[in-house]
Amino acid sequence: SKSALARYSAADFIAYVESHGIAYHEREHGQLFCDDSAKAIVAMLVDDCRTGDVVFALQHEVKSLARDESSGLFTLRTQRESYQAPVAVVATGGLSIPKMGATNLGLKLAEQFGCPVATTRASLVPFTFSGALGASFKDLAGIALPVTVRCRRHSFSEAMLFTHRGASGPALLQISSYWQPGDSLDIDLLPALDVSTWLSEQRGQRPGAQLVTALATQLPKRLAKLLCEQISVTTTLKAMTPAQMKAIGEHIHHWQIKPSATEGYRTAEATAGGVSTKALSSSTMMVKHVPSLYFIGEVVDVTGQLGGFNFQWAWSSAYCAAKAIKP
Repeated sequence: SKSALARYSAADFIAYVESHGIAYHEREHGQLFCDDSAKAIVAMLVDDCRTGDVVFALQHEVKSLARDESSGLFTLRTQRESYQAPVAVVATGGLSIPKMGATNLGLKLAEQFGCPVATTRASLVPFTFSGALGASFKDLAGIALPVTVRCRRHSFSEAMLFTHRGASGPALLQISSYWQPGDSLDIDLLPALDVSTWLSEQRGQRPGAQLVTALATQLPKRLAKLLCEQISVTTTLKAMTPAQMKAIGEHIHHWQIKPSATEGYRTAEATAGGVSTKALSSSTMMVKHVPSLYFIGEVVDVTGQLGGFNFQWAWSSAYCAAKAIKP
């Protein structure tokens, strides 16, 4: 039995989008974006639901979901009415961005039906910093640069963005999925340059230049100033020893910063953790010990990288559940 992602791939979803005449383009890292607006994708999905006679019950707060053991029927109660069906599919999403309506309903239902739930936490989320580092990052707000960031044997080479609250950008969002409180981030601020070799070349060409002035030709000036302050070198290139140049190279290629926290679910693009995949069939998404109960999408303990992977998981898991319910 093929897994969900193999049964409904990115190519399948792209073909679906193309069949609806939605124009799109590819950006770096193979990411696809609508030419106009992502609202076209929402409209496509809603239109197909209407074609399939889906009933939308909006502004209904789910109060309970129960299963009758003898009939196998599920009863769903909201504050307005009750519904009965032979199948229940839980597609409630993760905990990210509560102001859009995210809740822990799906996780509570999983626990009610005896499904193990992996500990949840914010993922694909910016970092915050406290103390002197937090204050210095406020001064760097708005600066973006290409970096390689490492944490727990994982690394990403993309842009880093300094913000008033800390650090963001694709590289930092990606590494946040692996970061644990107390971990430091190891950041290469000039991945395309061997800094100590470059400094000795600069020393020959412009010996009277200050270190901060030389670094400001490769890095944003405010960041170059902060790095020089951190390593307490305020001299000219001529006055620097090879050991100092090596130490500066090491500092820039392995800049160690320790986040105090992440911004949490408020701005997280995904939720790590959720309903354990061990409790579900990998090819249908049905709960192994509860016939006709399915969990799909972000409520499940599957976390993709930045760039639409979490959406693809939603499409793939939904397709497999739908095929199992109505082959």
